[in-house]
Amino acid sequence: MFQKFWSGQQRPQEVNNESWYPQSVGSSQSPGSSRPGTPSPSSSGSSGFQRPTDRPSSASHGSPAEAAVIINALKDKSIEELRDLLTYKDAYKNVLLSLEPVKTQNKVRDELRNETLQLARENLEKEPRIMELRNQCRIIRTTELAAAQEKLHELERRKEELLKFYSPASLLHRLQDAMRKTDEESESLDKQLLDGEIDLATFVQKYKKLRHSYHKRALTHLAAKTSVTG
Repeated sequence: MFQKFWSGQQRPQEVNNESWYPQSVGSSQSPGSSRPGTPSPSSSGSSGFQRPTDRPSSASHGSPAEAAVIINALKDKSIEELRDLLTYKDAYKNVLLSLEPVKTQNKVRDELRNETLQLARENLEKEPRIMELRNQCRIIRTTELAAAQEKLHELERRKEELLKFYSPASLLHRLQDAMRKTDEESESLDKQLLDGEIDLATFVQKYKKLRHSYHKRALTHLAAKTSVTG
């Protein structure tokens, strides 16, 4: 923000001594001096300073509120102090950090950093519990889950068998087998009567029962077959 303001004002493009001051001022400094000399009135119009009209039109400007804060912070400073701001990074940094918006921004940054560190510490404290739960999940996956999957596969196999056993085609096939067996039993009973192995009363009672079962199954088979094919 401080840089934005000075980029829209009379701040030079470079911060070294030679760019800020005329050649005569730069040459008048002693080799061991770390501060620039005071320019003479005759050198104030040299090309060391750039006029506002010479600034590129693309220079960025801060908001009016930012400019007001910076102006308020700089209005009581002397020319020498302002030159120090443009020459020495430490002086510039001290003024920048003294601005209220910068203080607020730094405060928010520190709060966010502390909250992040606190969350990181809490996560690290939970790491043993996370590892324990991960190990439990691994044990469940390798033991209990395997047993449950095996049981599930067995139940699915039994379900497929039951569905196949009670399917319409299977029921029709079993009815047809039962009809064939009943018919064979009837023929065997008839042979026993002819061979004299059973008496007539016993034959009539058993034969009547067998034929009743045969015709009942035959009618059921016919109805089921008509329903399936229809």
